[in-house]
Amino acid sequence: MKILGIGNALVDVLYHLQDEHLLSEIHLKKDAMTLINERWEHVIEDMTRNIEKTYASGGSISNTMVALGRLEREPGFIGRVGDDAMGRFFEAQLKQAGVQTQLLHGNEGTGMAHTFITPGGNRTFGTWLGAAYYLTAGDITEELFHGYDLLHVEGYLVQSEELIEAICKKAKQAGLIISLDLSSFNVVSKNRIYFHHLISDYIDIVFANEGEARAFTGSFDSKEQLRHLAHLCQTAVVKLGEHGSIAMNDGGRIFQCNAIPVHNVVDTTAAGDYFAAGFLHALTRGHRLEKCLQTGSILASEAIQVTGSQLSPAAWNRIKTGIHCR
Repeated sequence: MKILGIGNALVDVLYHLQDEHLLSEIHLKKDAMTLINERWEHVIEDMTRNIEKTYASGGSISNTMVALGRLEREPGFIGRVGDDAMGRFFEAQLKQAGVQTQLLHGNEGTGMAHTFITPGGNRTFGTWLGAAYYLTAGDITEELFHGYDLLHVEGYLVQSEELIEAICKKAKQAGLIISLDLSSFNVVSKNRIYFHHLISDYIDIVFANEGEARAFTGSFDSKEQLRHLAHLCQTAVVKLGEHGSIAMNDGGRIFQCNAIPVHNVVDTTAAGDYFAAGFLHALTRGHRLEKCLQTGSILASEAIQVTGSQLSPAAWNRIKTGIHCR
């Protein structure tokens, strides 16, 4: 099965902070994603001028497709970038990872995700969507989905209900399975009713972490969260961080997997994105949910040991070995 992703095409700008004071100064909610406008994006650039930073291709779905590319699955990615140096950097990073890109180009600057990593590896995003904001429902045609079997979508796209509705409708018409990552608890909180419609009407597979699942269901019990989500679609997955992950399909059985112990958590950026890549990799190869959870855990455990989402060749060798050994 061939996998396609669609989402916000962003370049991650990664900062390691010694404490949380800067987050208060720039009014970002810790551990969440906050959309910022272009003026505030320039303010952040100015306030962080003397802080060391690194750059990487980013965006939730882009990260997942990069991981699948490294697993030699030849995934595709649809997004919108600017006709600028950052847009060319983004495209080059995806192609280098083995992702087949279908990028639209605009006159706006390529979007930037300012990613602040605080002690313990937690990350807080101040995201300027830039060109990604101008991906519209009119850009979505059935032809984009030809040759693919599964579409992976990010909840962040709910910024435009018209866009995400068109994506899901056209993908279903093209016969694709659709998976959705709920993306961020504050996004889910603001759009809970719409997400309920989206999942029950279009989505086959849904991914959520505990915070997102709590915001959607109102429950603090992870298994109750899972049952609620699984009632709306074919397969639900709830990621429990250091406590592992659980999944349920329409058969009603709960599958559980422990997290792989990691002694030095550097940055949780892209951990959930890489987990989704591992899960979908195994699922589209016909494996049981237990194996899918295990594969997702292997990828996530490597992602949290580095800054950003770029893993070394040695890490990918460990991942491939781990996948085949389990």
